[in-house]
Amino acid sequence: MQPPEGYPVPPGQVCRHKRSLYGLKQTSRQWNQEFTDKLQTYDFVQSSHDYCLFTKVTSLGLFALLVYVDDVLIAGPSEIEIQNIKQYLDELFTIKDLGSAKYFLGLELARSAQGLILTQTKYIKDLVSETGLSNARATTTPLPTGIKFSAGAGNPIAEPEQLSQFLQSPCQQHWDAAMHLVKYLKGTPYKVVALTAFSLDQPSSPGNQKAEHDITVNR
Repeated sequence: MQPPEGYPVPPGQVCRHKRSLYGLKQTSRQWNQEFTDKLQTYDFVQSSHDYCLFTKVTSLGLFALLVYVDDVLIAGPSEIEIQNIKQYLDELFTIKDLGSAKYFLGLELARSAQGLILTQTKYIKDLVSETGLSNARATTTPLPTGIKFSAGAGNPIAEPEQLSQFLQSPCQQHWDAAMHLVKYLKGTPYKVVALTAFSLDQPSSPGNQKAEHDITVNR
């Protein structure tokens, strides 16, 4: 890195940056810390289980704020308070309000009078297309029955979500398993998660009138 033009630096001296510059190694950490500090000033509490989640409890109810780099999702029972939160953030960072969330990190969100529907149809179709498996036959399981993985002399594993452990030195068996998993997803693009406020113990509950591929989660 060179000092700005017209600003000579004597031998043995360096420039000290008082702001984090885009592209530097520390930039993302500095941004996250700055954003976290400002949210905590507004009485949001960072989750100890997931540092991307911030919550705030008021007399109006629970407000949740989910952060992924510079994408932010806000949920709460009061539209007025949500607007106050967005105004607070805009005064600090000049945000862009995209309105009600319809797509966030691969999740499609659809609202109805019964609750919230979450799907990953677009994400799955894009993934299948990118891996060249559009014409492949879908599988019925995430991994072949009885498959075991190992890295050198490591312990064997059989959990699909643990495939990421082999990103450093993947082998052909790991690639084959990943493609098998994509084929499984190919057969599940229309599976949804339905978030409702109804009890499944009530026969008249809309939560009971779910489609064949629905998974209902109640508060």
